[in-house]
Amino acid sequence: MILFSIIGTLIGAGFASGQEIYLFFYRYGLNGIMGLVLCSVLIGIITYKTFLIIYKNKITTYEEFLSKIFKSKIIIKISNIVINAFLLITFYIMLSGFGAYFEQRFQINSIIGTFILAIICFFVLIKDIEGVKKVNSIVVPILICIILIISFMNIKNIDINKISLKNNYSWIIQAIVYCSYNMILVIPVLVGLKKYIKNKKQIKLIAIASGFIVFFLAISIFLWLTNVNISFDNLEMPAVYVIDTKFPNFLWIYGIVILLSIFSTAISIGISFLKNIAKNKNNYPQIVAIMCISGVLISNFGFSNLVKLLFPVFGYLGIIQIGYILKHKI
Repeated sequence: MILFSIIGTLIGAGFASGQEIYLFFYRYGLNGIMGLVLCSVLIGIITYKTFLIIYKNKITTYEEFLSKIFKSKIIIKISNIVINAFLLITFYIMLSGFGAYFEQRFQINSIIGTFILAIICFFVLIKDIEGVKKVNSIVVPILICIILIISFMNIKNIDINKISLKNNYSWIIQAIVYCSYNMILVIPVLVGLKKYIKNKKQIKLIAIASGFIVFFLAISIFLWLTNVNISFDNLEMPAVYVIDTKFPNFLWIYGIVILLSIFSTAISIGISFLKNIAKNKNNYPQIVAIMCISGVLISNFGFSNLVKLLFPVFGYLGIIQIGYILKHKI
C-alpha cells in the first residue's frame, strides 16, 4: 500500500498522458534518458531521506516536517503557501486533464469532461471520503501491467533515429525540476504513511522500489513517443495518441485507468488542500464549490499549457525544499 500510494501520487494526468515525459525528457533526446536516470535516483534518495526524518522524529503532520527541516518561521510560512498553491494548481490540472482526454479521444469539447469531473469531485470532497485514496492500490498495479505489456509489444516499433544527442545541459535542470515539483506532492503523502513504517530496512526497500518503478514507467512512455509522427504541439496526450494509432486494442482499458488515476489524484490532492486551509468540515462545501468552479474556468487555458507553464514554476520553488532535505542531518 505504501509503494502504490507513492507511485499513485507521482502518476497523474501529466505522467500517464505522456505530456510530462515529453516536456521534461523526450524533447532532449538521449540526454533525456540520462535525465530520467538522474530524476529516478533523486526520487529514491529524497524518499529515503524524508522517510528517515519522519520515522526518526516521529513526525505526524506536514507542518511538523517543515519545522524540522526549516529553522526559520518565515520559510515555514512561505513553504506552506507554496504547497497549498501547488495542491490547488494540481487539482486544476487534473480537472483539465480529464477534459483533455475526452476531447482528444472522442472530439468532445474539453469543458464538458472537466465539468463532469468537477461535479463528481464536489460531491465526493464535501463528504471527505478518505477511502478514495485506496483506489491507487488497484489502479497503479493495473497501470504498471498495461504499460509492461504495451512496452513489450512496442519493442519492434521503437525508432532509435528519433532519439538524438543534444549539445546542451538543460536536461539536468529539467530532471531536477521534475523531481522537485513531484516531491512537493509526495512528501505530505509520506508523512501520512508514517504509521505503516516498521523499520529502516523497509524504508530503504520502498525508496529503491519507488525510484526503479518511476524509471521503468517513464522510460517505457519515453520509448512509446518515438511512434509520434505529428507535431507534439498538436497533442494534449501523446501517450494516448500512440496507443490509439499503434495499439488500439488497449485504448479503452488504458483510457479507463488514466481517468481513474486522474480522479484518484484529484480527490487525494483536494482532501489534502481542504485539510490544510479549512478550519472545520462545515466550511468544506463553500471551499469545494470555489475550487471546482474556478477549476472549470482555468481549464480553458488548456491541459498541456497548464503543465508547461505551472509545473516548472513550482519545480524551481521546490528545489529549496529538497536541498534542505538532502543536507539535513539525522
